[in-house]
Amino acid sequence: MPSLISHLGKAKQEELLADLNYLNLKEFQTFCKKHTIPYRIRIRTESGQTKSTKDTDRKSIVLDRIRHYLTTGKILAETCFPANIVRTDPIPEGLLPTDRLYYGRYDKKSPAMIDLLKSLTDGKFRNGAIARILAREFWTAGKAPTFVEFANAWSKADVKGLGYHPEAAWLTDRARGDAGADWKEKRIRKAKSVLKILRSIPLQNRGD
Repeated sequence: MPSLISHLGKAKQEELLADLNYLNLKEFQTFCKKHTIPYRIRIRTESGQTKSTKDTDRKSIVLDRIRHYLTTGKILAETCFPANIVRTDPIPEGLLPTDRLYYGRYDKKSPAMIDLLKSLTDGKFRNGAIARILAREFWTAGKAPTFVEFANAWSKADVKGLGYHPEAAWLTDRARGDAGADWKEKRIRKAKSVLKILRSIPLQNRGD
C-alpha cells in the first residue's frame, strides 16, 4: 500500500513524523483505535488463545507503529508475549536467584522481589524506568530472565542510552534548552497541527 501522507511535501512529512512525539496518551491512542493500530499488550494462553492485558506498549513503540502506518499504509503486528514467559499468580515467597522474572510478576511493591534484586546488585537496585524497560526488552524477546540475569543486565545497563527517549517531547526539548515557560502552549499547538492531519487520514480497506 502507498504512503498515506504522500500528498504532503517532504519537509511537511518529516515535521509530522517528528511532531508525533508531542501527542499525549489519549491523542495517539484515539488515532490507534480509529485505525485499529494495536497499542495494548496481549499474551498467549496455554490453550493457544490470545487475550488483551491491562498494559500498553511504551509510547515509542506505538508511535513507531503509527509512523509505519502513515508511510506504508500497513499495520505492524501487536506485541504478544508467549505463554511460557507469562505468570498471572502472585510472586511466591522465598524467591531464589535462579527463579525467573515472568511477565505478570514484576511487582514494585513486592518486598521479596525488591530485596532479592538489591542483594544481587550490592544494594544498588532501584525500581524505575530503566528496570521496567529492561524487563520489557527481555519479554519482547520471548525470554523470562532469571533474577541473576536481570540483575546483571540492570547493573550493566547504559543508563544514558536507555534513558534517551525522543518520544518524551518535554525532556527532549528541555535538553535542547527549548522547554520554556510556554512549553505547554507549544505542545498544544504542535499537537493540534498533527491531529488536524491525522483526522484527514481515511480508513483503509483491509482487503487491499
